[in-house]
Amino acid sequence: MPANPPDPGRRNERSRRAILDASLSLIGELGYDNVSVEAIARRAGVGKQTIYRWWSSKGEVVLEAATDSLDPVVVFPDTGDIVEDLRVQLTGIVELIANTGFGSAYQGLIAAGQSDRDLLRALHDQIIAPNITAFGQRLTSAQERGEVRADADVQTLRDLLYGVIEYRLLHAMPIEPGHIDAVLAITFQGVR
Repeated sequence: MPANPPDPGRRNERSRRAILDASLSLIGELGYDNVSVEAIARRAGVGKQTIYRWWSSKGEVVLEAATDSLDPVVVFPDTGDIVEDLRVQLTGIVELIANTGFGSAYQGLIAAGQSDRDLLRALHDQIIAPNITAFGQRLTSAQERGEVRADADVQTLRDLLYGVIEYRLLHAMPIEPGHIDAVLAITFQGVR
């Protein structure tokens, strides 16, 4: 990661959006390893130098694209029904994986992160950690309202719920909303 990255406020938003969209669509079509910064620039209709002015690597571009596409999906609703709120959120993640290049991008970022610890740390800081925090806050609220037992192991519950998506995604196994319904039923029988 660059020590002093360019000011994101100076980016042309239309070009930025085109680059992020191009990266996810290309990765969805070709796979992470088969996409270059040059290909992203061509698809986005920008010069390669524009990308390198704003990001130092393909991984940084893809991480920003993945984060942008995931952010609206992982917002936790709070209707007072934790199971339904989780169903909405988890199903949204599954649909994002199934209908966009997000799944392939995420797989590629995890793989690239095995040899690029800075990228793996950035993925954790930008995607994983904020969602761990949001889940913890939502579960604390559910515990306070009696939706979930006060002694429920929130960390393990989180790992079970999201782990099914990660496991199936990283092992190239299909995942459908029915999987979410099943894991919610199995999981919440033990914490209510």
